[in-house]
Amino acid sequence: QTCALPISLRQRIPASGMPARKAIDLAVQLANGLAAAHEQGIVHRDLKPENIFITRNGRLKILDFGLAKLHRPHSLEGSTVVETHAGQVMGTVGYMSPEQVKGDAADHRSDIFSFGSILYEMVNGQRAFKRNTGAETMTAILNEEPPEFTGHGAPAVPELERIARHCMEKQPGQRFQSAQDIAFALESVSGTSSALVIPASVPARKRWIFPAIAALILVAAGGFALGAWLRPEAPALHPMLHRITFRRG
Repeated sequence: QTCALPISLRQRIPASGMPARKAIDLAVQLANGLAAAHEQGIVHRDLKPENIFITRNGRLKILDFGLAKLHRPHSLEGSTVVETHAGQVMGTVGYMSPEQVKGDAADHRSDIFSFGSILYEMVNGQRAFKRNTGAETMTAILNEEPPEFTGHGAPAVPELERIARHCMEKQPGQRFQSAQDIAFALESVSGTSSALVIPASVPARKRWIFPAIAALILVAAGGFALGAWLRPEAPALHPMLHRITFRRG
């Protein structure tokens, strides 16, 4: 019996972007995986959809740590440490952080920038910094902001755009400072890490809001009318007297 092989995240991203529910589920797994690597002092430095695989049961795996850097070189005895030297550009154009583009030293926050680029692409179906040439792409990473979200899942959860943009700040100190913080923010959007209730689209929401408001108005008006009908009439200005007994007093 043959088993279904894992497929890359690249193969799972449609041209119109993923539904928000699916994007959040995978992004939470990716953030938790990065957090586990960072806790061990490992910085990936080449995070991209081609290096992220999804098993047939929906589990996400981060692969290809070929450019990984051990951020704490003395934490593991006898390990080989790959250091970033000034002027050395390492990574994949389109997902590199600004510090990687400039050849500066890159720490775990460089992976966070790449994470934001991947989250952007999952929701929109297009790269955040897509240009005709590698040089133009690197210039955009250094100087430009990604376009607004327009993908399939974008109207449902605008908070996803805030998280992605926070990851892609140009200065490392202005980004999320840990992958665990990203996972927490994503879980806050979904309510829980495993369930998410999202309206299909904003127009669909508008279609039922106005009839609902109209129904509430009708119910309120009916209540007032019913109350007025049941309320005893106010006494007349000149009341009529009816004798009901012949006894004195």
